[in-house]
Amino acid sequence: MSPAKRREMFERLRSLDPDPKSELDYGSPFELLVAVVLSAQATDKSVNKATARLFPVARTPAKLAALGVDGLIPYISAIGLFRTKAKNVVALCEMLLSEYGGEVPRTREALEKLPGVGRKTANVVLNVAFGEPTIAVDTHIFRVANRTGLAPGRTPEEVETQLMKVVPAQFRQNAHHWLILHGRYICKARTPECWRCPVVDLCGYKAKVLEKGAGPAAKNVRERSPRKSVPGTRLPKGDA
Repeated sequence: MSPAKRREMFERLRSLDPDPKSELDYGSPFELLVAVVLSAQATDKSVNKATARLFPVARTPAKLAALGVDGLIPYISAIGLFRTKAKNVVALCEMLLSEYGGEVPRTREALEKLPGVGRKTANVVLNVAFGEPTIAVDTHIFRVANRTGLAPGRTPEEVETQLMKVVPAQFRQNAHHWLILHGRYICKARTPECWRCPVVDLCGYKAKVLEKGAGPAAKNVRERSPRKSVPGTRLPKGDA
């Protein structure tokens, strides 16, 4: 994708959603951190249902740590990997209390030291809670970046590096939101809804689905990076 097409892509996404927001419900950087940790391999909807019950009871590191793993599990048991996530959330609360005065740190290095927090989670917190122009690459953004030709890469880290290079500075703050929402609701994994895509003419995907209910326009066309077939998406360590 050329620089001119990339700029036009973000111009269009911005015109449709000038002020995009996270779909996770939260009221503080700490609540956002917990919600993002819980959201790994789970839907935002399922996380919001859980935190709607959890946060009124424990919305600070001290209160959540006091619940303990066994006390937290009933609130998040409907979320995948809930036992591991419960251990990580309680442990990160204890670390926040012992090392950061109960506050969420504002650097990537400190965030990634917290249990259950990898690069993707750290990027979300830095961007959404603290206004840093980071781009967190999840499965949706990984797919969109490769499928469209916006920023091809074989791993989430490669895609993130490419996005930080090619996304114009004026769009970087909200790029994460625009791309994740585009991947979640239009550029879907199984059947992309190209017939209603606002950037379909800019996209390099060869198997566009141009009619609702139709299959891919070209069978057996694999989504590729410039060098080789894109492998299955794997989230960074700590975000799975």
